[in-house]
Amino acid sequence: MKHFLLTLSSLFCFLVAQAQAPSALSPVPTDYQVEWAKMETYAFIHFGPNTFNNSEWGNGDADVSIFNPDTLDCEQWVRVLQAGGMKGVLFTAKHHDGFCLWPSKFTDYSIKYSPYRAGYGDAVGELHSACKRLGLKMGIYLSPWDRHKACYGEDGYVDYYKNQLKEILLTYPDLFELWFDGANGGSGYYGGANETRTIDRNTYYQFDSLFNYIETYQPQVIIHSDGGPGNRWVGNEDGVAGETNWNFLTDAHATPAFTGSDYYTVLGQGDSNGTNWIPAECDLSIRYGTYDNSIKWFYHDGDGTKSVDNLVDIYYKSVGRGAAMLVNVPVDTHGQISTADSTSLVGFYQVIKKTFQNNILKNASVKASAERGTDFAASNVLSDDYDAYWATADGTTTGTLTFTLPSAQNVNRFLLQEYIPLGQRVQTFTVQYSTDGSTWNTISAGESTTTIGYKRLLRFSTVNAKYFRVNFTKARGPLCINQIGAYYYAE
Repeated sequence: MKHFLLTLSSLFCFLVAQAQAPSALSPVPTDYQVEWAKMETYAFIHFGPNTFNNSEWGNGDADVSIFNPDTLDCEQWVRVLQAGGMKGVLFTAKHHDGFCLWPSKFTDYSIKYSPYRAGYGDAVGELHSACKRLGLKMGIYLSPWDRHKACYGEDGYVDYYKNQLKEILLTYPDLFELWFDGANGGSGYYGGANETRTIDRNTYYQFDSLFNYIETYQPQVIIHSDGGPGNRWVGNEDGVAGETNWNFLTDAHATPAFTGSDYYTVLGQGDSNGTNWIPAECDLSIRYGTYDNSIKWFYHDGDGTKSVDNLVDIYYKSVGRGAAMLVNVPVDTHGQISTADSTSLVGFYQVIKKTFQNNILKNASVKASAERGTDFAASNVLSDDYDAYWATADGTTTGTLTFTLPSAQNVNRFLLQEYIPLGQRVQTFTVQYSTDGSTWNTISAGESTTTIGYKRLLRFSTVNAKYFRVNFTKARGPLCINQIGAYYYAE
């Protein structure tokens, strides 16, 4: 009888240890979207005729001779961006003015006809090569709107644009993202017509066909537009995601031409009932107009540079709310990133790196209110293995993780991550601390503690405590949490 009981006990322990992973909770990201989320921060570079004619929105009538940087150095760009913690760079291969920064065979309005490198220049190619040499990911911004092309607004333009897109995809491999801007139709040069042209954003560009090109030639590419499908615009150019931020959009909102009265709210927060995994990307520029504080995407002498503190604040409101942070760092007329911009960007990264270099909870013991099995134990949230996570049993959508430190420590930052390959689940949570393990106080981060997604970061006034706990109070399914961290940053 004793042997029989031991056998049952062993079998029970084996079954607990071999508990199956939770089922994925739709919608879920592709493997490419998961890897994109891990990038967290990457850069934009706006560069072109606008840089030389002190303009933000070129009309498409600038002479090609205006583009002639004397010391263009793409390796300098890449080294600055890497020192600033950027994991990739998006380059404006063609902005709204229609000027192509690669020698496109489909137009005479390109770098090929400028004085740069006596007509043999290729800024896209130079950056692509520098990124490959130095290990930075590269993406492309290819404006659908073209204020130079005579046939814009007519049937012929779409074929022209398709040819350019295919040319980019075949010439520059291994891109991580393609950016389709939502600004479309309006006044322009249009081959000398100097008129206003409007298009139907829902149908004119034949986006399904364009996206099929990308899937065919470079399936790893994340496609950005207002409504995805790879990632979505966050609805502002301040770099700020919603405090509640779902990685989902409904079919009605998952469109490049999404508009409506709830446009900005939906893009900032996502749709809690969405069926498409389309996470938010938060774009901002490091530069601003000193007279009116306006956003400046292209480099202009006399403009200001965002401070380190400003960039750090935006990081918490973008990456810290489960989105990506896309920082525009424009190139000057010489073809280099300015000292002011590089200093601020590098300073920003040093603060972030210092803040999160030491997870105080690594020295803590952790206990869960419930576990799915030993393979999904609470201790997984302190592991450096991304694919290790704590999970609860099917039907258990609430739970608590309690951390006990060897001694009381100062803490003023908190990090939480869900295991998003299985979906986004948490709807509400709280973080608490205690000095004695019995009386608990809730941390106030000055914002709602609702969604988590890939990453959630909280800032709060310093507390000194030995015990911390996270209460997951509502979720869409069993909990899947792969990292928890507590940090102290000395202001």
